[in-house]
Amino acid sequence: MLQETLFAAAAGGNNAANALSQMGFEHMISEMVSKPGEFIVSWVVLLTLVIMSAMSWYWTVINVLRSTRLKGQADRVTSAFWETPNAQDAIRLMEEQPKNEPFSKIALDAAQAAAHHQRSEGSGETLSRSEFVDRALRQAVTRESTNLQGGMTLLATVGATAPFVGLLGTVWGIYGALIRIGATGQASIDAVAGPVGEALIMTAIGLFVAIPAVFAYNFFSKTNAAVIAKFDTFAHDLHDFFATGSRVR
Repeated sequence: MLQETLFAAAAGGNNAANALSQMGFEHMISEMVSKPGEFIVSWVVLLTLVIMSAMSWYWTVINVLRSTRLKGQADRVTSAFWETPNAQDAIRLMEEQPKNEPFSKIALDAAQAAAHHQRSEGSGETLSRSEFVDRALRQAVTRESTNLQGGMTLLATVGATAPFVGLLGTVWGIYGALIRIGATGQASIDAVAGPVGEALIMTAIGLFVAIPAVFAYNFFSKTNAAVIAKFDTFAHDLHDFFATGSRVR
């Protein structure tokens, strides 16, 4: 009787150890590789998560570089514009800025609007100089603000949907595991824990994809809002300057 008990305990321990060895990521991939037709849904889910992760990290890096660049350029460009005593020299300085620099583009749009209105005076122009410059500035700020939002929709989408994509893989994996268990008639710990544990890995992968995307989205939403506020402040000052000829402080 004692020997039978020890044998059963040893068998149970072996089953548990075997089950644990089948719950890892490597074992899941080896199963998917060896039986691609049986795990086609799992492959689709895994590849979708990999693509979502790659795209979210791509836009995260792009936005980090853009935010860092704008943070350094904002004060430099606006200060250079206001510290240049001559308006023509200030405009020329803005023209020398990189094409992807937003503050100089806003200033140039305002200058072009003011120059166009001046050339059109006496030709039946219905808008006043102030209204004409204001319209150009609004369009410029809207355009540059929209450019800041690149990748934000994707980050929000990945953060919201990646856990559910992973959950789909988990549900399908558990469903397949139950089908195999029913077909073989084996319900031991090593037969159940391995497939179910592998299926749960998909949910974990979905969370690993979603969490950085959510953090990135929230961070860039805050930094973009600060930059847009600087756009608005600079645009108001530009409006006063080109509409009245002097900056209102």
